[in-house]
Amino acid sequence: MSRRRGRKASRGTPTRRTLVWIAVLVVVLVVVDVVLVALALSRTEPSSNGTPGPVPTFSSVPRPPSSEPARPTSSAGPSTSATADPAASVVPVRRLLSASTGRDAWRAWSGACGGADGVLEHTEDGGASWTRVDLGDVRGAVLALRADEAGVSVVIGSGPTCATVVRTSTDGGTTWREGVVGSAGIVVGPDGVVLSSGTVAEPCAEPVEAAEADLTIAVVCEDGLVSRSGSSPWASLPVRGVRSLAAEGAVFTVARSGATGCDGVQLASLPSDGTVLTAVGCATGADASGAVALARVGTAVWLWAGDDVLVSDDGGATW
Repeated sequence: MSRRRGRKASRGTPTRRTLVWIAVLVVVLVVVDVVLVALALSRTEPSSNGTPGPVPTFSSVPRPPSSEPARPTSSAGPSTSATADPAASVVPVRRLLSASTGRDAWRAWSGACGGADGVLEHTEDGGASWTRVDLGDVRGAVLALRADEAGVSVVIGSGPTCATVVRTSTDGGTTWREGVVGSAGIVVGPDGVVLSSGTVAEPCAEPVEAAEADLTIAVVCEDGLVSRSGSSPWASLPVRGVRSLAAEGAVFTVARSGATGCDGVQLASLPSDGTVLTAVGCATGADASGAVALARVGTAVWLWAGDDVLVSDDGGATW
């Protein structure tokens, strides 16, 4: 019995060789673990190839979204910068005024080709009240305006190129029909000064308006008054402060600002040959700080200055 128990005990107890192999296996596992840890640390170690840059910072306030998504730019061709709408420089916004009698007249804010449409208004009570008149199916800038007892004609410039059409009404602007070139008077447009006989080059950089008296054309410019007779060259006239002018027969009626002795707008007479400027009257208190428009029919003279429209029945002597 004692021998069998001794044999069973020897089988259940590990031998010395087994213990050695177990120890070797543990050592190998420890070595492998150490190697793996070393490799992992070497991969996460910061690089020493240069000086580390600053740590980026971020704002906690979100950026507002853009009102318009960014547009991709092409590198295939040269870049272009945005430019202003050329229509704005085709025809400056100005005032136009034309009268058929001392009680009946038409006025317009020109607008701009390719931009805001012109506005046309009509009065039948000497300027006490004005009624806006629709131009029908034509939209654009009002480049010229002329009224008489038979009706009213306008030149409309449409689109960026300021293509012009003439429209005439004989029923107070209720209906419009195609008009005859020249019926609306001289046109100051993008191609020059347009007469009934043809187009002539502009005499200055920014012509304001033009009128014709006895085959002589006078043009109001930013820096003075110029004129020409027939096909002769443009010539400067020694008249300063001219804001507007109107023609009656062979005489120009001129509206001036800054004239000595007139606190407002002075009215003067200038023959078509430009020889002598004669003061006629003064519209005292008339606002000459902005655009001024003048019209004449017979002895009735109309003056549009600031917010007021004044009428003189004696050629501008009194208002």
